Amino acid sequence: MSETAETRGPVTRRRRTTITSTKQTKRQDAREKPSPLKFNGERVNCVFFCRCHNLQESLLSSASGYSNYRGILNWCVVMLMTSYSCKIYFCSFFRYGILVDPIQVVSLFLKDPYSWPAACLIIVSNVFILAALYIERRLAVGTISETTGLILHLFNLTSLLIFPSASILTVTSITPVGGVLSLGTYTVLFLKLYSYMDSNKWCREIRHAKAKRMTRSYSCPIVAQSNGSAANTNVSYPGNLTHRDMYYFIFAPTLCYQLNFPRSPRIRKRFLIRRLFEMLFLMQLLVGLIQQVSFFCYFLKEMDFSRMVERLLKLAVPNHLIWLIFFYWFFHSSLNFVAELLQFGDREFYRDWWNSETVTYFWANWNIPVHKWCLRHFYKPMLRKGVNKFLAQTAVFLASAFFHEYLVSVPLKMFRLWAFMGMMAQVPLALFVSRFLNGNYGNAAVWISLIIGQPIAVLMYVHDYYCQDLICLNDQR
Repeated sequence: MSETAETRGPVTRRRRTTITSTKQTKRQDAREKPSPLKFNGERVNCVFFCRCHNLQESLLSSASGYSNYRGILNWCVVMLMTSYSCKIYFCSFFRYGILVDPIQVVSLFLKDPYSWPAACLIIVSNVFILAALYIERRLAVGTISETTGLILHLFNLTSLLIFPSASILTVTSITPVGGVLSLGTYTVLFLKLYSYMDSNKWCREIRHAKAKRMTRSYSCPIVAQSNGSAANTNVSYPGNLTHRDMYYFIFAPTLCYQLNFPRSPRIRKRFLIRRLFEMLFLMQLLVGLIQQVSFFCYFLKEMDFSRMVERLLKLAVPNHLIWLIFFYWFFHSSLNFVAELLQFGDREFYRDWWNSETVTYFWANWNIPVHKWCLRHFYKPMLRKGVNKFLAQTAVFLASAFFHEYLVSVPLKMFRLWAFMGMMAQVPLALFVSRFLNGNYGNAAVWISLIIGQPIAVLMYVHDYYCQDLICLNDQR
């Protein structure tokens, strides 16, 4: 027999056994129906003992349609915590002991226990809030023109950025942590008041066009607390220009203003307690992890370039773990806690950024409040004015890079532009990933940029602050 005949033989026999009609199979099963057997005193069909295989794909094959990989994600988190990160923390523990010092944490906020400059700076921000409200009231009644109102708003918004930075740079008693909290508060107020100005301008345009019904959504409904439920009653412009409406928007976990926010029916006490417990626990964990690993930065100054790169890469994974814990603490625990207290209904503070296959998808989904603000008040207005889409995206990254550098350099009182360059590097990285990497490769590239790029920028600031400023001051003494 020839070689081809030998190869064809099994194939033809296999086809003969597999290709059968459904009716023939049913007749065969009916004809050859086995008699029931007894197993452990019960009557069972012997077919269940004979057949144990079905036509199916392996679970990890793409043809299987399986998509629930939550266990693998949990495994990655556990491996991240127990392998490399724990090695760093245990190494620091056995070599240097416990470095967690609660008193040092308090000293980061206060140098003088009887002087709270950062808290005073935050309280002063009410001046800018009330100024924006009174400008809108004058515009609503027509006391001032639109041009005058725009100039006053721009002056108020510019002062929101200049005043706190000038105060931090001149007042020596403000610590870096207090400076970050103050500038963060003023930056959030800047974005909120800009949205407040824009939204009320849209309402005036609709009113001037004599629209009978508002096409935009509205804010701060009156809440009836008698039965514990929120009875939503819409307010219309200019009835929204009240202190209650303004301060509800200021404390709400959103950056985009509208006249009526979606409201949850009641405050869930158990949900609130869980979020509060998470906030307290994760804050303590973050402080402890940062203190335990910060000792590595003191030795960077005495290393050559290769050893410094090796040390930075070694610290990248624990630093990334700290960043992940901070993300959960802020975007899930803290924002949900505030939203539950205020019965704020829109809880979409983040999307599935961990599945990002492009850099632009990550930046559009990991911080939804900022993304909505950029889309509503910056990106789409530029497109409506005829600006190219790529130039509009680059402008958004440029504005984000400015605020990142603003929030880091001013409190540390040093200007290194690491955050600015890191954010602007996202533009060519986004182009490269979208063109040359797809699917899992793109997702891996996003994770690599998060694990290596962002933590290294943070470590460079820590190195410059501790090793250059503090050590130089000690040498002078």
